[in-house]
Amino acid sequence: MIYNDIAGLVQQAIQTELIEVIDARYTRNQVMQLLQLDSFPDSIAETTDSIPNLLEKIVQYAVENEVIEDTFDQKDILSASIMNCFVARPSVVQHTFYEKYAQSAEAATDYFYALSKNSNYIQMKQIAKNIHYKADTAYGKLDITINLSKPEKDPEQIKRERESKQHAVQYPKCVLCVENEGYAGRINHPARANHRVINVPLFDENWYLQYSPYVYYNEHSILLSEEHRNMKIDRNAFARLVEFTAKFPHYFIGSNADLPIVGGSILSHDHYQAGRYEFAMTNAENAFSFSLQGFPGVEAAVLKWPLSVIRLQSKSKDQIIHAAGHILETWKSYDDANADIIAFTEETPHNTVTPIARRRGQQYELDLVLRNNRTTEAHPLGIFHPHEDVHHIKKENIGLIEVMGLAVLPARLKDELATIKQYLLNQPVTVAAYHQAWAEQMKAKYTPSTIEEAGEIVEKELGLKFARVLEDAGVFKQTNEGIKAFKRFIQTL
Repeated sequence: MIYNDIAGLVQQAIQTELIEVIDARYTRNQVMQLLQLDSFPDSIAETTDSIPNLLEKIVQYAVENEVIEDTFDQKDILSASIMNCFVARPSVVQHTFYEKYAQSAEAATDYFYALSKNSNYIQMKQIAKNIHYKADTAYGKLDITINLSKPEKDPEQIKRERESKQHAVQYPKCVLCVENEGYAGRINHPARANHRVINVPLFDENWYLQYSPYVYYNEHSILLSEEHRNMKIDRNAFARLVEFTAKFPHYFIGSNADLPIVGGSILSHDHYQAGRYEFAMTNAENAFSFSLQGFPGVEAAVLKWPLSVIRLQSKSKDQIIHAAGHILETWKSYDDANADIIAFTEETPHNTVTPIARRRGQQYELDLVLRNNRTTEAHPLGIFHPHEDVHHIKKENIGLIEVMGLAVLPARLKDELATIKQYLLNQPVTVAAYHQAWAEQMKAKYTPSTIEEAGEIVEKELGLKFARVLEDAGVFKQTNEGIKAFKRFIQTL
């Protein structure tokens, strides 16, 4: 069957336009070499299946025939290396991208997104395992995702990673570095042989566009700096975000904050996240508008959103960038002890922003989400971080994706929520201790009679719980006192 599967993979690569018919013999031979096969039958019927399924079968053959060991890293490396046989070299991919960009920015990203999926760099089969739905809240429909896409490492893989020697020079320096393009992979570093990036110059620097291998929303992409340097939010960052939307007006682009607790999981490499998706925050209503002195071409408003967001709109790139820079510099040194906002502890800064840029017709739009990472004894993980009573749902940092209204929740919730549904139907189950109070609250509030009704209740309440998580992260709450405090900051602008 291995010959049928290889033939099927080659045929699928032709159908998805990864290769042309003339490439079939060459790519087949490349795959054979990786599998230590030195001959191929004259006549063979190809297996009809998807690329991910065929790839799994071929990798399983390699394990069963001792071509590779049955470990996560070995299978990951072989899978990426096989698909690399079908992906054009970076120069060809880049040339094709900009050839299509001459038609339209959408044509260029459509090509690159399809390539990244068809090459199995974007793990669509794994992503399909995620649980996703929209939940009604006071802030609109929030996206709820239970992340089941990233495969769990087996004990042998974990042991290997623990025992692996550390190299004197780390290469690539991190998983975002441009040097990952075409990198075979190793223990404790993902295989990227089938990975391609697109050079997107921004002002006097080289930046590179790629897609996330585990997309959380449509066309979830990453724009990364060529230089391995720390995240930094400043006027230059705003200029890059706005300029990117000028080049790709159908994409939004945003950045995680540049401080611990309120930042993302990777602060050591300057990067942004982009995509083609409307989050709940995109369509949030204005709570109130205000004027920015010195910036007559800029409209400003505070959003009705659980986090504290100032939305700027302008037809002028320069004006919106300078207005955003003014707000950032003011916020970075802003204190309001009555609202628990202190800008510095000695020389350690606490205030920053999470910025998001997009286009609305001819206007540029820039959202500045005010963040503060200060901790106290009462809130050791952060005053404006999910509080302890919601940790059973979300304990991790609230990064860019969550800020915009998409919850990325841990895989454990799949089974734990299933148990809660049974609990609501009075079935003899044991609810996890950290969910017990929440489950009891739901049981007192609802009386479902079917598993479907119980499921609807749990989904609704999980959405409300996520809204609470976001409210915890807001520096100015959506209350009368919170709005007054927000207006005190606005007056300093």
